[in-house]
Parts: sequence; C-alpha cells; structure tokens
Amino acid sequence: MSTCEACHEREAVVHLTQIVGDQVTTVHLCSRCAAEQGIQTETDASQTPLGAFLAAMGKGGALVAAPTSTEVCPDCGATLEDFRASGRVGCSACWTTFERPLRDLLRRLHGATRHCGEQYLEAGDGTPETEQMRERARLKEQLRLAVQGEAFELAAELRDRLRALDS
Repeated sequence: MSTCEACHEREAVVHLTQIVGDQVTTVHLCSRCAAEQGIQTETDASQTPLGAFLAAMGKGGALVAAPTSTEVCPDCGATLEDFRASGRVGCSACWTTFERPLRDLLRRLHGATRHCGEQYLEAGDGTPETEQMRERARLKEQLRLAVQGEAFELAAELRDRLRALDS
C-alpha cells in the first residue's frame, strides 16, 4: 500500500501515469486529494450520469421507489438502496431481483421498458410503424451478414428491399 503523495496521510487509491516523450511520471493520490484535483474515482457515485441524476432527483422527489423490502441480490448481495446510492446494479442477477422497481424507473425515464430501434416502445406494441422498424432491423442484419459472407447478389436484393421500405 502506498500513501497519497499530496497529503501524505491517507492510502492512495488513484494511480495516474503520464507519459510525455520518453518521461514516465506516476502520481499516487487518495480519493479526497484526487477529487480536489477534479479526478473522479470509482467510489464517486456521481461518476455515472445516472448516479448523478438519481442523486439530484433524490433531493427533490424519488425516482426509484423507496425500498419497502429488505430484498438482497442472491449473487452479489446488493440491495435496492445500494442502487439508489450509486446508480449502478451490482451484477446481472440484480436485474431479475429488482425487476419491478428498475422497470418502473426505466418506464419513467424513457417512457417504455423495451428498446426497439431508436425509440422505446411498450412490449406487444403492434403498430405498423413498429412492425416496419422490426422488418427494417431484420433486413439490415441480413444485409450485414450477406456482405460479411460475400453474397453480393443477396446483399443487393436486401439493399433494394430496404430502400423500398424507406420510400
């Protein structure tokens, strides 16, 4: 363990390496001294835009419902309160464990819970626009695979079908 080179008091948790020409300089800082120099650390909850947004919204009105249960993720041990504090889920199992509050949050942030193309739509939305977006995405993927596999005749046909959809 190394100590902070700025205050010489706390443990260094940030290690910056700067290379200028042939000169290599390494600086070891504690999280407080790093923050004073404008360097964000992993422990800083506001590092992620979502974490900063949740922290700001927590002051005016809760975006994520206050945890009514003491539910804990079976894989990583995270709680909903941990997510509220950091804006990050602990692991992939957290999405299943905290599905309802996370789904509600996504619905409020994006207006829907399912991502479809460049816009969020409710599951089961069978509007013609949605179907056209799905068909377009399917054709684009087939076109990508055709070009990758050097099936240029098929790629030209798929390109033409995509153009027909756009017009």
